[in-house]
Order: sequence, then structure tokens, then C-alpha cells
Amino acid sequence: MPDINTESMAIAPGVVETIVILAVRDVAGVASVGAAPSGIRSLLSFKQSVQGVSVNVSHDNTVDVAVSLRVQPGRSLNEIADNVRKSVADAVLSQVGLTVSRVDIRVDGIVFQD
Repeated sequence: MPDINTESMAIAPGVVETIVILAVRDVAGVASVGAAPSGIRSLLSFKQSVQGVSVNVSHDNTVDVAVSLRVQPGRSLNEIADNVRKSVADAVLSQVGLTVSRVDIRVDGIVFQD
């Protein structure tokens, strides 16, 4: 994906993906961003992954986001999704200056703590 160009700067796509990940992690009820690790390589990786986050900028400079996440049990999925949408939209607008037009959410699992 090419850089995202605003009136005053060019932004690498990974920057917006990182902003989205940090915004989602701050939402109560979210256990993790992305699907569960699927192999030994992903379990041993120390690199912050943007797996589970997709960002697309349309021709009118609005942002569409898709996020996969895992949640904690005992919370309303609708409430978590609403809070994720708000958190992502607020973070992208305040840090990059772009409006988020859509946040699609996929719940990949529930994480039970020991």
C-alpha cells in the first residue's frame, strides 16, 4: 500500500495500522488484536504484528478499517465493538487528521484467563 498523503505530510501505512492497534488495545474487554498465534514461528516472534488490521484510504481521504480481535468473557460484544469503533475513529482523527468512515470488526475468539 502506498503512503497516505494529507495536505501537510505523507504517512506510511504501517503508522496508521499501529495507531489502530494501540487504540483497540485500550478498549475494555479487548484481550488482543489479531487472531490467535497459528504456529511456532508466530509464537516466537517479537516483532509487533499488524496482522489482524487492514487500513484502506479512499479517494476522498476517508479511512476504512478492518480489525480482527479476541475478547475477554463476560462483556457485551456489541458494546466492545461500539467502543472499538469510537476509539479507532478518535485516534486516527486526532493523530493523523483523517476521518474514519468505517470500522469492520471480526471477533476471532474469547480469551479465558487462568
